[in-house]
Amino acid sequence: MVAVGGHHHLSPQMKNAAWLSIVVSLFLFACKFAAYRLTSSQAIFSDAIESIVNIFTALTAFWVIHYAVKPADKDHPYGHGKVEYLSAILEGVLISFASVVIIMQVVQAYLEGKPVTSLIEGLALIGFAGVINLLLGLYLIKVGKTKNSVALEASGKHVIADFWTSAAVIFGLILVSLTKIYWMDSVIAVLVSLHLLREGYKIVRKSIGGLLDEEEVPVLERMRELILKNPKEGIIQVHHLRVLRSGQYHHVDAHVVVPEFWSVEEAHDQTHSYEKLIFNQYEYVGEFHFHIDPCRKLYCQFCDLEDCPVRKEKFVKRREMTLKELTDQDEPF
Repeated sequence: MVAVGGHHHLSPQMKNAAWLSIVVSLFLFACKFAAYRLTSSQAIFSDAIESIVNIFTALTAFWVIHYAVKPADKDHPYGHGKVEYLSAILEGVLISFASVVIIMQVVQAYLEGKPVTSLIEGLALIGFAGVINLLLGLYLIKVGKTKNSVALEASGKHVIADFWTSAAVIFGLILVSLTKIYWMDSVIAVLVSLHLLREGYKIVRKSIGGLLDEEEVPVLERMRELILKNPKEGIIQVHHLRVLRSGQYHHVDAHVVVPEFWSVEEAHDQTHSYEKLIFNQYEYVGEFHFHIDPCRKLYCQFCDLEDCPVRKEKFVKRREMTLKELTDQDEPF
């Protein structure tokens, strides 16, 4: 029993968001690099290096969102959405590499004894870039969540992280300007690199989990909400719920318990109808596949089917299934 949704597509909003990300990333890198040339600040250099990563990830995200929305085919029966996780892994690796480059530059600059100059002008440029970054990041996250795009949402979160990096650099360089303790500039740059290393690890870790179909509790909770919200006579119990996510395309498997006296045809038709009922309210495209299990005496108290010829106990109330019961491989009792 399969219920298939419409093909996902690349919306104009997603395309515009990807283009905007590329253009803004190029502009902000120019601002930050100009600020570095002006000041010779290693902290500002670290911020500029992160912007280079933003450019690469914006270009990658643009390609990915075009490829990921291709419909399922013979060679890719679950669609092409998992390429979004590969994009996010690349982004995480690039961020981690940027952190290493920053530390190497800091060491070299410290050994050469480069002075920090024109801090006020440099801070003005970084502050301007930071505000633009914040607005871009919020926009990308909004579009990513609305259109269920892992790539755009990951890019938005990275851009927001870049904003906080800029904010930390600005705060630190204000202290440098006030105290005249110029070695703090190098310390700030090292702290930024360690922050990037941590962010890179988190992105890679989450993306690998997606590639390996790691259980996503929010998605399962949404399925539980729909199941409890849409009771159907004859659908007694749901268990062994699994969701395989491939970008915007979801493959949902579950076992449903139906009356044992139903014919094969009736069990098929009723279950298929139930699949469509749930799927029509589900935010993602893809397919549902519900496997049929016959009922047993223990289910009678939770079954509200009228005129049941094999009922052994009175109906009490429908079972409020927990997430654990829904996802357990075995029947709950």
